[in-house]
Amino acid sequence: MKILMISSEVYPFAKAGGLGDMVAALSAELDRQGHEVRIVLPRYYSVDPGRLRRMEQPLGVPMGLEEEWCGVATSKLPGTEIPVYFLEHQALYGRDGIYGTRTEPEFSDNLRRFTLLSRGALQLVKMLRWTPDVVHAHDWPAALAPVYLNTLERDGVFADTGSVLTIHNLAHQGIFPKEDIEHTLIGWEQFHGAGFEYHDQLNVLKAGLRNADVLTTVSPTYAEEIQTPEHGHQLDGLLRHRSADLVGVLNGMDYALWDPRADANLPARFSADDLGGKTVCKQALQNVMGLEVDPEIPLDGMVSRLVEQKGFGELCGPTHGSLYNICSELDLQVVILGTGEKWCEEELGRLAGRLPNLAVDLEFNEPLAHLIMAGSDFLLVPSAFEPCGLTQMYAMRYGTLPIVRQTGGLADTVANYDEPTGEGTGFSFDLLTPSAIYNTVGWALWTWHNRPEHIASMQQRAMAERFSWEDSAARYIEVYEGAVARRSGTTPRTW
Repeated sequence: MKILMISSEVYPFAKAGGLGDMVAALSAELDRQGHEVRIVLPRYYSVDPGRLRRMEQPLGVPMGLEEEWCGVATSKLPGTEIPVYFLEHQALYGRDGIYGTRTEPEFSDNLRRFTLLSRGALQLVKMLRWTPDVVHAHDWPAALAPVYLNTLERDGVFADTGSVLTIHNLAHQGIFPKEDIEHTLIGWEQFHGAGFEYHDQLNVLKAGLRNADVLTTVSPTYAEEIQTPEHGHQLDGLLRHRSADLVGVLNGMDYALWDPRADANLPARFSADDLGGKTVCKQALQNVMGLEVDPEIPLDGMVSRLVEQKGFGELCGPTHGSLYNICSELDLQVVILGTGEKWCEEELGRLAGRLPNLAVDLEFNEPLAHLIMAGSDFLLVPSAFEPCGLTQMYAMRYGTLPIVRQTGGLADTVANYDEPTGEGTGFSFDLLTPSAIYNTVGWALWTWHNRPEHIASMQQRAMAERFSWEDSAARYIEVYEGAVARRSGTTPRTW
């Protein structure tokens, strides 16, 4: 099949979260399976133009009442021959940040920026005379692409092109003043007809969900959760209406990049057959983070965005968080790596100054992330919701047992410890409360001290788990075929 990926992030060119990893890994696996993939994303300021080849012909993109002109640069997805096309527009993309900055979390012109991405991607493939069988759009920044395919591009070269929209995080929907619909080239007559209307505002993701041939999420459990009022972010009704078209496909992970047997970021390598190197990594992590170097102290790591979604309100909220009690009452060490909301960074810094067994690094540090996965005994992921999650997969690969809330992809990937039998690959809890986090961390520590044989068997079981992109890509091909069939008016399939 010929597949066009449209995304605001693609690793290693631009990444703010797991979206960039997923698009790159899925594209690479589809390519290995013999499919023709092309990717379009903006050229942000952070992408070095010196490493790109610039196309001579500029690209004209209709944008509301005017036409925007942008340059196009090309590269290859590393390790593949997949073409990656970058839309260049200095006024819209020539700035720090993908969606915003710390001082401006959401750029005020994001609708124009990502309208250019969706509309520009379709204009680009027209210019290239390459018509995809399916357009795969990712999250709200690309959600206008299915809308265009179902309205302005209903006939012509895209008449037989199916569309797939993947929801990576339903909490981010692209909501703007309704007057901004003029930027999209969609007429006012489509404000209701195409599904943009949302409490007298413009909702880009809602329109995409209404118009895409098939919808996917990044885990089966998340696909079920978002159809409920608790997790549906006020779109649960629409998602229930489209439940027959909604498929949960669990993300895979990159086993070449995350491999304790060959990880160049580690001071010592190890495997399930020989865990000696893991002890060396733990001692190195303790030393790097300024903690007491002692392999007998359980070490709990976190690698996360420091935001409410990840459970940090319950973990370190100034009046009710459980982290202070965890560190002051339990015999363990805690290491946290990440960046995020200012209040959270400040509170973690304050706690680290008071607690000698808590170490915090408030930056993005890829080598340190690998060392935390390898050197920790447990990985804490207390998310309020988690569409898929990758850190728990990485942790298991490195023999580090996840402590997770049972939601979304966390529920799909981590088997809860069964105390009588020793079965499981981690520890989980249901309700997100400070006491639930505290008690589950305590349960993991009790098991560490009193059931070491269970910890050892769980490590072996966790390291043997496989979350293969090969399987996920094969499932996506089924999704693509379903989208093309739907576009042609074939009887809808049952997923």
